[in-house]
Amino acid sequence: MQQLTEKYSYYFWVSVFFLMMFGLLALMYYSATNIDYVWRWYRIPQYFISNETIEVCSEVQGEVTSITEKAGTASIVITDDYTGNLETYTVPTDAVLISDGDFISMGDVLGTFKEVRPGIMLLGLWITLKVSMISIIVGILIGLIGGLARISDNPALKWSSITYIELIRGSPLLVQIFIWYFVLGTLINTMLTRNGLPQVPPLWFGVAALSTFTGAYVAEMVRAGIQSIDKGQTEAARSLGMTYSQAMVHIIMPQALRRILPPLAGQFISLIKDSSLLGIIAIRELTKATREVVTSSLQPFELWFICALLYLVLTFSLSMFAQYLERKAG
Repeated sequence: MQQLTEKYSYYFWVSVFFLMMFGLLALMYYSATNIDYVWRWYRIPQYFISNETIEVCSEVQGEVTSITEKAGTASIVITDDYTGNLETYTVPTDAVLISDGDFISMGDVLGTFKEVRPGIMLLGLWITLKVSMISIIVGILIGLIGGLARISDNPALKWSSITYIELIRGSPLLVQIFIWYFVLGTLINTMLTRNGLPQVPPLWFGVAALSTFTGAYVAEMVRAGIQSIDKGQTEAARSLGMTYSQAMVHIIMPQALRRILPPLAGQFISLIKDSSLLGIIAIRELTKATREVVTSSLQPFELWFICALLYLVLTFSLSMFAQYLERKAG
């Protein structure tokens, strides 16, 4: 009887959940149909995949010497009237708009063709993925080093780690991004320019800001995970002849990593969302790309819904992967 009651109670609350979701969707639909806004979902795909018209234009003035077709492409050779040099342009055979012997002025279109290219939203999504993955990897390395230094008996290592952790965790990420880009970035690029070296793109200052920010939190997680392991295991490993480093690598760290995996996953999910702040330093990640498209298309509702959905897909995928690792580690 008790099992039957629990079963009915379970299905009752499942029904309540689906009724709540249905009610929420119905409310959103009712609100959407009663506002003065024209929904244009059909225009969204062009911001992910665009079919652009490419024009091949002449950079010289002269006569078309020859047009040679081979394997679906045409090589157009133009003799420059001023220098006598031969300029060659390659276009698809069916895209050629001129003939042999024609006189071409500078800027004339030699051929046009369609080319499928990734749209601004897809490029923004790729930048978000790229920045997040690099920052996660570097953040893990910084966190491992910082966490081990945090529990070290060496005062220089320990105090340096504490200083780094407290400074990073005690200031907003937005401020740190500004410091990396406008202060450190300006100093570094100025020195590189004076020595004839290429400048560092803004992307890498954004990665540095996210990595150092994440590393501080990972360091505290590593420290807490290691200290949660009973000291008797370290003593047992040392009694078996292991060095401190061997005991840490083979005995302590594997157990600590199992315990810190859930908070690590949460930190990395936050990192993906925090990457949206990089738009303030001219990095066209997903949020900045969405903002640019909204400005040009005047479609804020559809695009911000799509942006939120893409972030949800990224964070949910990472969450599922973290749960898989937890099951494997368990």
